[in-house]
Amino acid sequence: MTTPKPRPPLAMTMGEPAGIGPEIALRAWRRRAEIGAPFFIVADPAALRETARRLALDVPVAVVEPAEAVETFERALPVAPLSVSAAATPGQPDSSFARATIESIERAVGYVRSGEAGAVVTNPIAKHVLYEAGFAFPGHTEFLGELARQWGRSAQPVMLLWSSLLCVAPVTIHIPLADVPRALTRELILSTARIVAADLRKRFGLSRPRLAVAGLNPHAGEGGAIGREEIETIGPAIAQLRAEGLDVTGPHPADTMFHAAARRRYDVALTMYHDQGLIPIKTLAFDTGVNVTLGLPFVRTSPDHGVAFDIAGKGLANPASLIAAARLAARLATA
Repeated sequence: MTTPKPRPPLAMTMGEPAGIGPEIALRAWRRRAEIGAPFFIVADPAALRETARRLALDVPVAVVEPAEAVETFERALPVAPLSVSAAATPGQPDSSFARATIESIERAVGYVRSGEAGAVVTNPIAKHVLYEAGFAFPGHTEFLGELARQWGRSAQPVMLLWSSLLCVAPVTIHIPLADVPRALTRELILSTARIVAADLRKRFGLSRPRLAVAGLNPHAGEGGAIGREEIETIGPAIAQLRAEGLDVTGPHPADTMFHAAARRRYDVALTMYHDQGLIPIKTLAFDTGVNVTLGLPFVRTSPDHGVAFDIAGKGLANPASLIAAARLAARLATA
């Protein structure tokens, strides 16, 4: 009998080097039994060692090739080294390190493409720091979509925020609130809902996922008295999705969608803009929520919090959301 080949490790990115990413990666390795799958991080090994020394974290760092990560993981944190330094000062963002942040993401995705990694787990980035260095994408989600397209694979990346208490997918993401009504088209609602339903079936194992669609306006427009998007755009999209056989309800008033009894009636809430969905899930599950990018040819998860410059380097960062992200990535990669 042949021994089954071990599953590829997870590829973790460094994130913003002046934020809490390096610390929570080190702390996640110390709590690796909670993840149940090996990972390696694409980072500057010298910077990680300095972070561990400064915070008195007993984490050995081993420079490895991805193929060596699984056998290394139990005794040391495996690191695929960057080609540039990421020795940033905690809490002091510096755009000169943007190249390191971007390289970490590109390399992690490349390792999944080559089969050397099973999924990507990203640490938080500071978008304004990357913008100063010429980064042309609104955020992680859109950049990952471009990397997928560079494979020759079509992709519409969809942000899903997952927790055991609530799951939300915003239809519009990183755009000004004033631009949402114009960006919110029937076609965008349709494509987003289809991707969410398909990935909930394929990766999360839900045979018939239930989607609850929020309205855009207060009280879901109050029959047109407080806006007509529900009548002219959202409602027709819902009707078409139902005609395609999807289990979709709405448009629902967003202010009554997120209490406990309402949440039991659906698997995912489709919200019309970023904060409409992210405020409730971060209120309910800030330490355990996971950002999952759907619609890609690979699995990507991330903590649902930011870089936390205010506590970077102080030994206060909680790795719970990163641990949850790695655990979910390992689960989805085997689906």
